[in-house]
Amino acid sequence: MSSVPNELTPDWKHVEWVLTDVDDTLTWQGKLPPETLISLAELQQTGIKVVAVTGACAGWCDHIAQLWPVDAVLGENGAFIMEKENGYLTLRANRSMDDIAQQQAILKQQVKAILADYPDLNLTLDQSYRLCEVAIDIGQNRARVDDDIIAEVVAKIHALGAHATASSIHINAWYGEHSKKATSLQFLAEKGLSPQAILNQSCYVGDSINDQLMFEALPKTVGVANIEKYWHKLSHHPKIVMSQPGGFGFAEFTKQLLDIKRN
Repeated sequence: MSSVPNELTPDWKHVEWVLTDVDDTLTWQGKLPPETLISLAELQQTGIKVVAVTGACAGWCDHIAQLWPVDAVLGENGAFIMEKENGYLTLRANRSMDDIAQQQAILKQQVKAILADYPDLNLTLDQSYRLCEVAIDIGQNRARVDDDIIAEVVAKIHALGAHATASSIHINAWYGEHSKKATSLQFLAEKGLSPQAILNQSCYVGDSINDQLMFEALPKTVGVANIEKYWHKLSHHPKIVMSQPGGFGFAEFTKQLLDIKRN
């Protein structure tokens, strides 16, 4: 970890798309620093496209897509894309929303059955605002859950045949073949980027285990400083790690990127 660089290199000059996680990457300790919004706006003003790629619920994604300086939101770990077209917010997914809702209802009952063995665990307070996922609170509105318990619950969800991943605050579970990686690459291709252009012109910023497939997919990747606590659990690591945590680290990254772009 100590040998990981904390400064961008000149080849980042070609970056035109910044994809970023939200919780504990743009936020920090449950708050959204003003530095985050300023940085997002500065990226857009420079002509760089900004895409939030998050496990956050559809209700939260709607807010981000409507009001934040971002170009699109890939929500609930890639279950859907929210994007403004001609000034109006649109929502699209690779499956029908009825199919998504039916599978979510089944999974919700299955996850509740698993949680019967863990009386200290509960679904997230925002579960009612999710379109696809079932999410368990492991550190958002409660003390952080022990890592061994998190691993147990994730394994039991996997045994159902569902996908599950742990972020810094939630266990997110879903049926379907979407993921942060799959939907991000699909989205960039839809915007006209060739496979080589995706590698040259896009980057990803994240903070935890559920970002590791994005760290694998793209050569230009950044971790904010708080990724250090997950470092030994990651199969794929970011190439560069900022010195500041959360949104402060994102602001640090933005300054470096814009300095390179301007020179």
